[in-house]
Amino acid sequence: MTQLITGHTRIIAHLGVPTESFRAPMIYNPFFEERGVDCVVVPMGCGPDDFPQFMRMVARLTNFAGALITMPHKVSVVDLLDEVSPAVRICGACNAVKADGEGRLVGDMFDGEGFARGLLRKGCEIAGRSALVVGSGGVGSAIAASLAKAGLSRLGLFDVNGAAAERLAGRLGESYPDVAVSTGSNDPDGWDIVVNATPLGMKAGDPMPMDVARIAPETFVGEVVMKREETAFLAAARARGCATQVGADMLFEQIPAYLEFFGLPSTTPDVLRRVSRLTY
Repeated sequence: MTQLITGHTRIIAHLGVPTESFRAPMIYNPFFEERGVDCVVVPMGCGPDDFPQFMRMVARLTNFAGALITMPHKVSVVDLLDEVSPAVRICGACNAVKADGEGRLVGDMFDGEGFARGLLRKGCEIAGRSALVVGSGGVGSAIAASLAKAGLSRLGLFDVNGAAAERLAGRLGESYPDVAVSTGSNDPDGWDIVVNATPLGMKAGDPMPMDVARIAPETFVGEVVMKREETAFLAAARARGCATQVGADMLFEQIPAYLEFFGLPSTTPDVLRRVSRLTY
């Protein structure tokens, strides 16, 4: 049964490109339907050139409930916001926007929280451990910040844009001075947790984000790509005996926080998994 959209329905705009990689509507909308919440997540393929103007305009809709921000807008959206959370300040990126009572745009970032919650739920300890995060864009920055907040002892950052990794290291150092942060290498050898926080894996034939042969079997391996359930990177890590976390797990874990941010009825990841209609 498809949820009926009426003139009363509130809209959560899902902004980014390509929309073909979006998985959130297949989780949020079945949940809204089951709970009788008159709201719908709508994918909107908005490119970088149009995004600043479109973001401002869509937020002026009278039935605007909020926006989910995904690639490639998580960093650029920050300059459009009137108020940001501490997570956004650290990450320099944002993935959730709402309008307050005065029409001001308020932003927060939940990618990192979702990723960290997923690890802990799977029994992967974070406090006192070490992690390598490859990719220092919006999602990589958020994951690095949340892992540091969770008590990580040592953190490696790598990005093909070395300056981006250095800037992130500086921001993390200001907020989490007890975490030893290094940059410049994507060698996964010697890390307890390794994360692909790049888009590599979205397309068939993409190169690996790191040398999988250098990942130890006891390392926990995480992924952010959601276009397919198991990327070639995760498949290779599992073949080495590693415990893994798929990109969609990060999404399930952060959605309850999103719902609270938007002022909507919240739920648990288990309920979301039960009602979701994910396809790849």
